[in-house]
Amino acid sequence: MLKRVDEAAAMGCSSSVVTESQTRRSDRVASHADELARTPSLFAAIQAAILIQGWYRRHVARTEMKRRYTWSIFQSIEYAGEQDQLQLSHFFNFLMDHYAQLSGASSDLLSQLLNPSVDTCESLEIDKEPEYENIKVPDSYSGPRLSFPLSAIDANTLLKAFKQQQIHGRYVLQLLHETRKFLKQMPNITHLSTCYSKEITVCGDLHGKLDDLLLIFYKNGLPTPEKPYLFNGDFVDRGKNSMEVIIILFAFLLIYPNDVHLNRGNHEDHIMNLRYGFTKEVMQKYKLHGKKILHLVQEVFSWLPLATIIDSKVLVVHGGISDTTDLDFLASIERHRFKSALRPQKGRSGNSDENSQGKLSFKAQASKMLDSNGTVQGQRLDTYSTSRINHCFYKKQRPRSSPSSSVSGYGKSNGDQHCLSEEETAPSDSKCRQSQLAAGNDHAATQNKVSNSAAMPEVSCLDCEVETKEEMEWKQIVDILWSDPRNLIGCVPNSLRGGGCYFGQDITERMLKKYDLKLLIRSHECKQEGYELCHSGKVITIFSASNYYEECSNRGAYVKLGPDLVPRFVQYRVSKCTRRLTLQQRVSVVEASALKSLREKLYAHKSEVIAAFKQHDQDYTGRITTSQWASAVESVLHLHLPWRTLRPRLVRVTADGSVEYLSSFEDLQIEQPMKEVQPNLIETMYRHRADLEIIFGMIDKDHSGMLSIEEFRQTWKLFSSHLHINMDDQCIDDLARSIDFNKDGSIDFNEFLEAFRLVQTDRIIES
Repeated sequence: MLKRVDEAAAMGCSSSVVTESQTRRSDRVASHADELARTPSLFAAIQAAILIQGWYRRHVARTEMKRRYTWSIFQSIEYAGEQDQLQLSHFFNFLMDHYAQLSGASSDLLSQLLNPSVDTCESLEIDKEPEYENIKVPDSYSGPRLSFPLSAIDANTLLKAFKQQQIHGRYVLQLLHETRKFLKQMPNITHLSTCYSKEITVCGDLHGKLDDLLLIFYKNGLPTPEKPYLFNGDFVDRGKNSMEVIIILFAFLLIYPNDVHLNRGNHEDHIMNLRYGFTKEVMQKYKLHGKKILHLVQEVFSWLPLATIIDSKVLVVHGGISDTTDLDFLASIERHRFKSALRPQKGRSGNSDENSQGKLSFKAQASKMLDSNGTVQGQRLDTYSTSRINHCFYKKQRPRSSPSSSVSGYGKSNGDQHCLSEEETAPSDSKCRQSQLAAGNDHAATQNKVSNSAAMPEVSCLDCEVETKEEMEWKQIVDILWSDPRNLIGCVPNSLRGGGCYFGQDITERMLKKYDLKLLIRSHECKQEGYELCHSGKVITIFSASNYYEECSNRGAYVKLGPDLVPRFVQYRVSKCTRRLTLQQRVSVVEASALKSLREKLYAHKSEVIAAFKQHDQDYTGRITTSQWASAVESVLHLHLPWRTLRPRLVRVTADGSVEYLSSFEDLQIEQPMKEVQPNLIETMYRHRADLEIIFGMIDKDHSGMLSIEEFRQTWKLFSSHLHINMDDQCIDDLARSIDFNKDGSIDFNEFLEAFRLVQTDRIIES
């Protein structure tokens, strides 16, 4: 019995072992089957990951491409506007330099604009009897009431007040008066030391961006003896709160004179202020005392220091340097005589008879200088002559390298600028550079021949053989306010801006070695990240106005220097509604704004662009190749943009790849077209509306915005000479009547400018 049980047990164990073995085998088979089943999914997952990665990389690349060409559009249009400003200034300079003898003296109008220095006796009267003392603040005024000397409490009061209201003009005038009195005691080059504080904060361009200034103070702290600041110029223009920015800066300057420091920028210039908004802002905010404020601001700007040196090792200037920058010579200049860096300071004349003769009305002098065709004694006015004088003038100064300083002019044809690129300028000392520029020089020579054919007879270069001390001083100031660093050898003219130079790393190293410096800090250029290092880290660009071109277009930044002189950067961006936007949405917003500006630029040159297109369309098909389209646009606008990349954003492309070039203008039109005025004249007025606004602002001395028909007629003669437009009196009268919308015999210029606003209909171009 037991034996059977044992046998049964043995048989049961054997059965259990067999069953377990079979189970393990089946599990392995199932596992292998599952593995085989999962293998295709793994391959699919890898393929999907690669596909997603490719999509993401293409998305990032497209986004970066948009950012880059958007940035190029903004900068190119900005620099083209600066060239327009300089060309207009050259025209005024030419009038004053070569046609003043017709009336015995310079035009009172142009003289006040371009050379508005105050006589010594008038300056003494301003110091003895400041005008603000006769201005009473009404009891109804609810804003801050300042008492001088200012205290930190007054500064805090101003910071709070500017969130809601302005301060009274009386206090503005007194603040400017005290600031001017303080700055007159300052040297041209300020020397600072970090041994008295832990760090010095250097801020770049603010351009009227009050929110950025307040954000800097919020993040970094208000100015105090323990928290010194250096603001590196360009406090005003472009932004809508330029007046508030300079009031705050000047207030802190007076409260902490040893701890707040200001450098002059190229926009601390009354001629630049006419174009870029500061003059208009002051007159709108202070209608009663605006003219007095503007005059005193101009005086204050002229007394701002030109440069700062920290610990004898760091040079801080607004723009840059050139191969002739001399800090010792710069320190000896009477800086206040240069109210504007756009015009060389002429020697002072003590002839009272000339001064009295210069007090003629603009109407009378314009009649003497200009006939009905906009000519002067049979000669066409042309800024090209001025540019030729300047070119000869600079060439003598720099026999070893390219012309590099001053506000240089450019050849013009039919009133349009031809901007020479770097490759079209004089070659540098480097053999490599010479070979790179060879082709461009040939092109430049061809362009000069074209320009010479349309220009008036040149003034002999014998007139510019002698370089006066005033001209040398002016060139020094222009170079430090307008120059930009580039990756090249030597110095070449700043062809994009039209003033100053491009300086290479060799110029930087030579300058630093000469004065035993380690670092150059400058501003003047907007950077996407708020700062940029170049020339092996020896040049720092710092820019403190975020959202400069458009919301989300760039960050702002400031740099902090301690005793070790190691720069520490702090970035920021003033954000309101953009925090909720994705990166793609932010880039799209900025791109749309840039493309809008570019389309407006195209429309402003519509007739010339179409003429360039038709040169490639001999059969009048309305279609040309992409290469021809890009070449034609660049030949007119000279913006140096990636036109092939921008093509689908600007023009319609057919299935075979041809460009329908007229589609660029199908969705754009002037909001209130004047049918009685010739279309080409309307286009010219739209293109140069900023210049028109400057000239009208000069005539409109009471800033009422109203001009008589006669004033407009004489102004237009002057302006048409600048643009080489042949118009008889009848055409000018027709134009004046078309602008006089309410037929009251006067022109409301603000309405006139609004009438030339470009509007966009539904887009017909698919991205």
